[in-house]
Amino acid sequence: MPWFLLIVGGMFEVGFTTSLRFVDGFRNLPWTLAFLASVAVSMGLLEVASRSIPMGTAYAVWGGIGAVGTVVVGMMFFDEPAALVRILLIFTIVAAIAGLRLTA
Repeated sequence: MPWFLLIVGGMFEVGFTTSLRFVDGFRNLPWTLAFLASVAVSMGLLEVASRSIPMGTAYAVWGGIGAVGTVVVGMMFFDEPAALVRILLIFTIVAAIAGLRLTA
């Protein structure tokens, strides 16, 4: 269960980084509320997961999920470059996350 919570927390990290694109200096209230809610859920789930998973591992996995998810969202919805090298590097991060899971 802690790994599931950590993965969900990483997905909420994608939510708060994506929300940042729209907060407009925290003047756009709906996006600011989405950002704050996503941060709270994401950090809360990281905290709960880190009770059972070593903090360094939990943080690396959480951050990796957020980084990969944010890059993928950027490529899919915001016309960010999807060059082969970028995609290979994303797979490298995914492999590192899987490796941490297997060794934890």
